[in-house]
Amino acid sequence: MRRAARQRLGWAVAVLVLLALAAWQWRSDASAEPGSVLDLAPEQVTHIALRIGGAPALHYARRDGQWWQTDGTPRRADDGRLAELAATAAAPVLAWRAAADFDPAKIGLAPPQAVLSLDGHTLEFGATAATGEQRYVRVGQRIALLPERYSPRPPTGKVRDLDR
Repeated sequence: MRRAARQRLGWAVAVLVLLALAAWQWRSDASAEPGSVLDLAPEQVTHIALRIGGAPALHYARRDGQWWQTDGTPRRADDGRLAELAATAAAPVLAWRAAADFDPAKIGLAPPQAVLSLDGHTLEFGATAATGEQRYVRVGQRIALLPERYSPRPPTGKVRDLDR
């Protein structure tokens, strides 16, 4: 084999090895990402229940693309606010941990400060993390750290810190 052919073959092998390593790294990074809080698209959510603090839960249903409060006499609800609550299903998780790793009282989950149910999937909101604008959220037997902006707000439209 001539010298030029050996060099080209060597370069081709080196490029293939680098491509294989890049693909492996990309797949490894993708599998390590925490993902979203639920495997549920916000536009698929049809029923929402929200309880903040000790107040009774409010129940909502989507009918013909519009949100209705279903407690008592059904009445129209704020579509924007309910879309925000439904968007919580796709909230990006910053980190997952096992619920057993925490004392629920220390992270505001005994009792939870707010409970959001999206089509039967329950999210329990705790305190804001000491490390920044993140909130502890219990999802089954795991705790997720979610960005603070996904914290549910009361129906009055006034922004209220759940920690107060």
